[in-house]
Amino acid sequence: MKVSPVVSVPRGEDAVLSCSFTHPKQQDYSGKITVKWLARESHAYPFFSCSVRNDSMEGLNDCSVSGLKHSLEGDPRQGELSLLISRAQLTDNGTYFCRVELDSSWWSNSQKEIQLYVTAKPQILSLSAVKTSPGSDSATRRLQCEVEGHPLPTITWLSASRVPSGDQVQTSNVSPFRLISSVPYLEEDVFTCRVESRLGGAEWRYPPSNTLKITLTVCGLIVLLLSTGFICYRKNRGEQN
Repeated sequence: MKVSPVVSVPRGEDAVLSCSFTHPKQQDYSGKITVKWLARESHAYPFFSCSVRNDSMEGLNDCSVSGLKHSLEGDPRQGELSLLISRAQLTDNGTYFCRVELDSSWWSNSQKEIQLYVTAKPQILSLSAVKTSPGSDSATRRLQCEVEGHPLPTITWLSASRVPSGDQVQTSNVSPFRLISSVPYLEEDVFTCRVESRLGGAEWRYPPSNTLKITLTVCGLIVLLLSTGFICYRKNRGEQN
């Protein structure tokens, strides 16, 4: 058997775990070829399994069904056992095992390991102030930033008013791909949560900038003034006529 030991793909794209096999009497073999794919453990129950007779001229039936999460990419009768994972997600990360089974009298079963690495650019999921018990810094709220990415990004807190000390920053893992970090927050504080990894970065400011709100307010006043002027103009024209 031959496999690609490591497969890396961005989140949301299709992943193909390459696997193929050959055996000495492949052309003369007329029995079934059974393909099995296992995840996490080498003796786990297969999450994908299908069979096709080597001397059959029929289609692949349940081995390749469009629209499903998992299907075969290739024909086992040609030695191709590759698995197609549609729109790979972070939860698809991990160890996979490609296994092929023929009639025992012809060939012993074989299995090989593949690592799937699904990457994701860092992103901020939420940034909000939450109530807490008063601490030594007198803050009754903490500013909490939840982020996601693979590899896990680093989180940096930026502020023009003050820089939180190391013991004030609390960071914990929510999952293998998510982090939550928080700092004490006072009413006058303005913080920026910045996340970075080798794939990129992102940052959010709290409280959010009022620029958009001010712009919309000004635009609304302009529209109101124009509308009022137009109505007055029409009214004056009507009185003159």
